[in-house]
Amino acid sequence: MKKILYLTDLYYPAKGRNYYEEDIFLSGILKDYFDIVLCNPKNSLSFEKDVDLIIFRNTGSVLAFQDIYDSFKMRVKKDNLKTFNEFTGKADMCGKQYLLDLTLENFPVIPTIDNIDDLDFLPDVDEYVIKPKDGADSIGLEFLTKDELIKRDLKDNILIQPAIDFEYEVSFYFINDKFEYALYAPDSSERWKLEAYEVSREDIEFAKKFIEWNTIENGIQRVDACRTKDGSLLLVELEDLNPYLSLLELDSDTVDKFVKDLIEVICDL
Repeated sequence: MKKILYLTDLYYPAKGRNYYEEDIFLSGILKDYFDIVLCNPKNSLSFEKDVDLIIFRNTGSVLAFQDIYDSFKMRVKKDNLKTFNEFTGKADMCGKQYLLDLTLENFPVIPTIDNIDDLDFLPDVDEYVIKPKDGADSIGLEFLTKDELIKRDLKDNILIQPAIDFEYEVSFYFINDKFEYALYAPDSSERWKLEAYEVSREDIEFAKKFIEWNTIENGIQRVDACRTKDGSLLLVELEDLNPYLSLLELDSDTVDKFVKDLIEVICDL
């Protein structure tokens, strides 16, 4: 039976959701198919070479243990550790630089710059959003007027975006390159009050653009987008490190399908 080291922080204080509930639920299912042990990512070193696979799940923002995380990634490469997700992604697992890259590549993403001198490249809006390139979980995010933005002494690692007036946010969940389900927040003021979302062919084509752009063959990814007032979708975030899955918000058939696909993928690794 395959041995799995399941990395999670059961005490991480996530706003609006309980990470520990999801990981207890998912690992409780996986234990019937694999020898599985739960471990905080800060304590994984002594176990890593004794398992067949390391699953990196709801650890919270790695900013809280950046040095430990960086050392872990080095060991993954040096010791050829098998991980899920695999650490080849270009999106959130590397910070927010990809939002700049995707803007320059003309992907449907909220337009992003990192230099106040380039402000004319953004739409003229009432408010702008600034966020650190190495941020996560809305850490360091601020809303500023244009005058406040111009007067602010911005650091080198800050991204600037227009504050988008959107209808709602929607998330598309994938295992490898297979679409699994979508959830959305009908009330834009409550990001984590989620409901099932019925996707169109165009919606899936939108989300798959980013899955194909990224370089992860094995892993779970969440494509977060906003539906603008004109009906189009724009990427907000591509979470390719440890996306929260909102499994406990899903109907049983969707959960069963997701878990079945996940088990098959893990067995094939």
